Amino acid sequence: MQSTAADEATTAVLNRLRRAQGQLGGVIAMIEDGRDCKDIVTQLAAVSRALDRAGFKIIATNLRECLSDEPESGAGPDLETLEKLFLTLA
Repeated sequence: MQSTAADEATTAVLNRLRRAQGQLGGVIAMIEDGRDCKDIVTQLAAVSRALDRAGFKIIATNLRECLSDEPESGAGPDLETLEKLFLTLA
């Protein structure tokens, strides 16, 4: 069972992704309507930021979960994997 903090983080990520999905639909409509390049790129940048923030939130949440594992569990934090994921978004 997930903790309340994890549930809140999941909700925040899903909200960001839904917002990005709506923004991406807007970008597609702007292109189809022949809108100005500057407007399209500005909106596309907003989509990109929303996706990046969702990814960073996922990593941050997992980092906290890994670091809060009980030492007796035998499964230490996989910092190398988290670092690679972080750098994928950078």
